[in-house]
Amino acid sequence: MSIHVIGVLALVLVFVVGTLRTVNIGALALIATILVGTLVVGESADDVLAAFPPQLFVLLVGVTYLFGLAAVNGTIEWVIDRAVGLLGDRPALVPWLIFVFSAIPTMAGALGPAGVAMLAPLCLQLGERYGLDRRMSALMVMHGSCFGNFSPLNGLAIIVRQSAAANGLEVSSAALFFGNAAYNAGLAVLIYLLFGGRALLRERRRRSARTRVPAAGRDTGPGVEDLVAAGVGGSDVPVGAGTGSGGVAVGTAGAVAVDAPARLRLRADQGITLAVLLAVGVGALVFDLEIGFLALTAAVLLHLAFPDRVALADRRIVWSVVLLICGVVTFVGALQRYGTIDAVGHGIAGLGEPLLTAFLICVVGAITSAFASSAGLLGVLIPLAVPFMQQGEVGVTAMIIALAISATVVDSTPFSSVGALTLANAAEEDRQPLYRTMLAWGMSMAVTAPVLTWLLFVLPSAS
Repeated sequence: MSIHVIGVLALVLVFVVGTLRTVNIGALALIATILVGTLVVGESADDVLAAFPPQLFVLLVGVTYLFGLAAVNGTIEWVIDRAVGLLGDRPALVPWLIFVFSAIPTMAGALGPAGVAMLAPLCLQLGERYGLDRRMSALMVMHGSCFGNFSPLNGLAIIVRQSAAANGLEVSSAALFFGNAAYNAGLAVLIYLLFGGRALLRERRRRSARTRVPAAGRDTGPGVEDLVAAGVGGSDVPVGAGTGSGGVAVGTAGAVAVDAPARLRLRADQGITLAVLLAVGVGALVFDLEIGFLALTAAVLLHLAFPDRVALADRRIVWSVVLLICGVVTFVGALQRYGTIDAVGHGIAGLGEPLLTAFLICVVGAITSAFASSAGLLGVLIPLAVPFMQQGEVGVTAMIIALAISATVVDSTPFSSVGALTLANAAEEDRQPLYRTMLAWGMSMAVTAPVLTWLLFVLPSAS
């Protein structure tokens, strides 16, 4: 049997077993690398692991460590608390605050699971304090995380660029980031409209009309306090029902009263953490320093400086994701050495219909990623599509944008790491209905994303 056939079968087996069983796909990929390399190809132990990505390993560990530390010592919670203080009595804006805050870690370099693991509990709690639909809060968290997936600092973007560059292809980092960001922003608008945003806006307009300062000499009518006490909109549910921690009272009609809760004070260690996060961002963006080593150094120094405040912060490193990505990249690198990637890619490109081929690759990416790892899958599909893209009949950047979006927006399924983390942080009574919503929404993404990205990006780029 050909080495290429064995390599492809091993790759398929890795993803099938990893999907059907709770075994890390990266661990399976490393085992497959060792078995194929030593038993089939006859490589030495050193040669088998030659494609292990040390730079990517340091990047993932350093960034997730640093953001985990900021979560443990309360820095991120302080930022969200201040945002709540700025928002005040504006529940219609809270879903967008959740979306933006969920996007910040991935835009700064954290992987989606790392950012969601840190922010999902806080963002879902924030939504609960304002009486938002739990489904909207959860979906805003997940697609906010997806918004920043292909920031130039993010590991996914680095995987995409390295895969393309290794095969002589150039990808526009800006187009990749803004294309994915615009798609997820559009989904956020749809989520807002479908899961209660219109009711929030209507209530905001009603309350604005009732509290508007009247003309001189006219009856002032009820004030904000009267409306809240009476339950705006005629709700028969007492104000304060379903509220989380103190500070905000919510009625089902959308009325919100801010009781000016005591704001969290910024401790010295949190202020230093904020400064360090900004310094790491400036060092990477402005001075082009290696963000992985920079983040790892910053995290270790903070841990040494404040051991009591950040105890067990290193446990926030998402080792399962590190293993996943590094394992898959190592196996794909081995297959590239054997020429398997080129052989399979030429087979896909041999279909003869470039637009159909592009669409089918996006479909495979979306459906497979809905039940497996989008990060690991991108490391496989992009090299497979390289020979097809090298033909020049479809724009390289456009094709990669379509594939990247198709493979990542399905992270909203409960089977992905991002989805599972979000579901796990929901209240016990909300999990079953939220599970059904996430499953239906994620499957709809798997169906619609390949079609829409093909129409929006691939088709206009075809020569």
